[in-house]
Amino acid sequence: MGHAHGQQVHLVTQARRSMSDDIRYRQHRYLIMMAIRTICFAVALIMFVNHLHWLALIPAVGAIFIPYIAVIFANGGREPDNMRGFLEHRVNLPARRDESDNGR
Repeated sequence: MGHAHGQQVHLVTQARRSMSDDIRYRQHRYLIMMAIRTICFAVALIMFVNHLHWLALIPAVGAIFIPYIAVIFANGGREPDNMRGFLEHRVNLPARRDESDNGR
């Protein structure tokens, strides 16, 4: 496998999603969170009508805070460019120096 000197070879784990896939993923996650919010709101309303006022606060709090969290995630942008923990494939790494060879 002769690679040209200086040519960068990326591992599949470093490949970023395409922009359209990333937007579709964030939209899908946002819609799921809004569906959960709608369910929380409906449950809170049903509980309130059935005189479970204090218990209705639990799903009501969810219905209040989920939109904030959903917007933060939806507008978070793409994943960062630097993928910590993953290195580029390097064809010609220098040989390691032996620690016992300190005498020269």
